[in-house]
Amino acid sequence: MKLSITGAGYVGLVTGACFAEMGNTVICVDNNAAKVTALRSGEMPISEPGLADLVSANLRAGRLHFTTSLAEAVSATTIHFIAVGTPPGEDGSADLTHVLEVARGIGRHMQSECIVVDKSTVPVGTADRVRAAIQEELDRRGLALDFDVVSNPEFLKEGDAVNDFMRPERIIVGSQSPRAAEMLSALYSPFTRNHERLLVMGVRDAEMTKYAANAMLAVRISFMNEMAAVCERLGVDVENVRRGIGSDSRIGHAFLYPGCGYGGSCFPKDMRALVHMAAENGVDAGILRAAETRNQVQKHRLFEKIRERFDGRLAGKVIGLWGLAFKPGTDDLREAPSLVLIERLLDANAGVRAYDPVAMDNARRSFPPAWLRSDKLELVDRQYDVPRGADALALVTEWKPFRRPDFDALKRLMASPVIFDGRNQYDPQQVRAAGFEYIGIGRC
Repeated sequence: MKLSITGAGYVGLVTGACFAEMGNTVICVDNNAAKVTALRSGEMPISEPGLADLVSANLRAGRLHFTTSLAEAVSATTIHFIAVGTPPGEDGSADLTHVLEVARGIGRHMQSECIVVDKSTVPVGTADRVRAAIQEELDRRGLALDFDVVSNPEFLKEGDAVNDFMRPERIIVGSQSPRAAEMLSALYSPFTRNHERLLVMGVRDAEMTKYAANAMLAVRISFMNEMAAVCERLGVDVENVRRGIGSDSRIGHAFLYPGCGYGGSCFPKDMRALVHMAAENGVDAGILRAAETRNQVQKHRLFEKIRERFDGRLAGKVIGLWGLAFKPGTDDLREAPSLVLIERLLDANAGVRAYDPVAMDNARRSFPPAWLRSDKLELVDRQYDVPRGADALALVTEWKPFRRPDFDALKRLMASPVIFDGRNQYDPQQVRAAGFEYIGIGRC
């Protein structure tokens, strides 16, 4: 099939590369000319395992193309994916400006019947607005062309997105048109050969499914973080509690890991958008608001533990940070807990020395200029440069290289052997046996 995908960001780029890998012709559109030029050369704007090889292979094969011209892409294809950003507004609502701009562009340039697919995470009812925007442009042109608008939300985990797309747990297609649903089913058939994973439902149902999925996962994380706070007060080890409740098949272990909060481009934004959507329709989303509030509190918990350990006297102390990205497998720093921790440490006149296996370049590009100018923040390029002379080491992102540290080397390098485990990655007894003071999240 011949596809256009507008938005060569995280979702659009993964989607385009994976569809091209299955033999489709894909034209990715982005209004950032520099990004398009880089992509044509195989340079990646994001760090995602396996994506660079996939893009390069399909560029060489002539199946994957990049352009800044929506008109060019629409005129050459019959299925048009919208995969642009929906940033949060001040009230938490999803901003559909970019989505509707693309919809109007499709309406201005389409020459024959087509299918328009909302891949972006959008509020319930967005497909109706996309349809109206396209139809308005067609009416302005005096054309009567048939088209369908389909919701096909993405369920990609950063750090494992290519694998998620190639081996999906489910593919949601929201469509009122049997013809459009059949076309999407055929497009996705190479990804579902071993097991039928495609679920067809109403458009509004599909739009809601995406928000509900992210909300459920965010609630589980916040629930476990709250349990960790209770466990700390009661002298209970939350790790045993996690294992105990996770062994219940009705609950399971996934997303039940206490830590220093969730971040990224999805959970925080989508939780606020869903709360706003509920309020607009007369529903008090108390559980969702509580989960988001708990997450904001949790992002400060690691700093509070560090401050408590040093009796509030952090000026002149050097705190080492392992991990900056909001999760392993990505260089994404959006709403990362590390940002809250760094800000509060710098405000307390502490020194910060930080390292991340992937996100260092992004940190140097995106950190506030005041941080980068400060002599209190040092970004280093080697893992064991972080603990050199540090008064404490804080694990913020649970990258694999951090899982089995050389405790003997750490003890030699650090000014004082104190470890704050923001992801409960280490065994407290093992760390203490190595001569360190261990402070985790809800651990005894």
